[in-house]
Amino acid sequence: MPLVAVIPEPNTPVELREVAEPDLENDSALLEVELSEVCGTDVHLQHGRLAGVPYPLVPGHVSVGRLQKIRGKLLDIEGKPFREGDRITFLDVHRTCNACWYCLVAKASTRCPQRKVYGITYGLDDGLCGGWATHIYLKPGTRCIRLDAENETFMAGGCALPTSLHAVERGDIKIGDTVLVLGSGPVGVNAVVLAPLRGALHVLCIGAPQSRLDAAKQAGATATLNIETHTENERLNWVLEQTGGRGADVTIEATGVPEAVVQAMRFTRDAGTVVIVGQYTDHGEASFNPHLDLNKKHLDVRGCWGSDFSHFYRSARLAAEKPGLWMGMKLNSYGLEEANEALADVAEGRVLKAIIRPQKGTRGTRGTK
Repeated sequence: MPLVAVIPEPNTPVELREVAEPDLENDSALLEVELSEVCGTDVHLQHGRLAGVPYPLVPGHVSVGRLQKIRGKLLDIEGKPFREGDRITFLDVHRTCNACWYCLVAKASTRCPQRKVYGITYGLDDGLCGGWATHIYLKPGTRCIRLDAENETFMAGGCALPTSLHAVERGDIKIGDTVLVLGSGPVGVNAVVLAPLRGALHVLCIGAPQSRLDAAKQAGATATLNIETHTENERLNWVLEQTGGRGADVTIEATGVPEAVVQAMRFTRDAGTVVIVGQYTDHGEASFNPHLDLNKKHLDVRGCWGSDFSHFYRSARLAAEKPGLWMGMKLNSYGLEEANEALADVAEGRVLKAIIRPQKGTRGTRGTK
């Protein structure tokens, strides 16, 4: 019987449970999970910070594994059939309708009201729909991708990679730009990786702790600054020193701290661009001066919510073609029974990237890469 790690309800420890193997619908599959991510969203899920979550919940929205069973047809984006034994990943967003006003008129499929997300808005009652499990049930219509990258390389980018890809696109980075990234977690470090590919000449990163800034530097940051040892005014002066007194051309906020949104505007040059990607949960309000911080500066401030299949597909291709980009992204791995420890380590910032290895034989072990 499949084994799953479950958050029974908000603010409770993860539990291990055995569940029945699902009966496969037509054009569905059973995936044997090899790796699944532990990210900040999972911490928020345990703390009950997201609305509309159907507890009990099996977390893990980005996973890799091998197709164990297929019923009917399962096709890739080019129309080629998958076979049992193929190593794949899949888009965690499911049921985007491609028929509503947001999908067809606004061209903003991440705002489709029909969309569901494995490991977040699919609960245990919906089936084996989270990656912290020995198996995942891939419902009909799930978008699967053949995985040519090594499992660990792809998971080093993880869910933060398509999110960051979306953010750098929203930033409309131009050749020669100086990009400032606020936040040195997985989204921030992936933004550091991707910004030069869009043309950035210099990438600055402000964050903490120092171990994460070291990862950002290894990922390609031109210079870094630790928020734990510098005041906001010192951080602003540092950015001005790095940019000829103007401020960053593009600033990407990837912190999850409301005050960082205001700082992002203040650290950006006049007529520059600010992308807000870190505010995935409601951590409260922040105040700013509309005249001084926004209008007089003639800023372009853009929100960035999630990612779509195009970002996920290109992320998988990039991980396969350019694996060296993530050499600085250290992985810490945990067995299913260590899920609570993994969540605590992520919540406290003790690790940059945590992954679950669910299969028997890896449980009870922990290693780093």
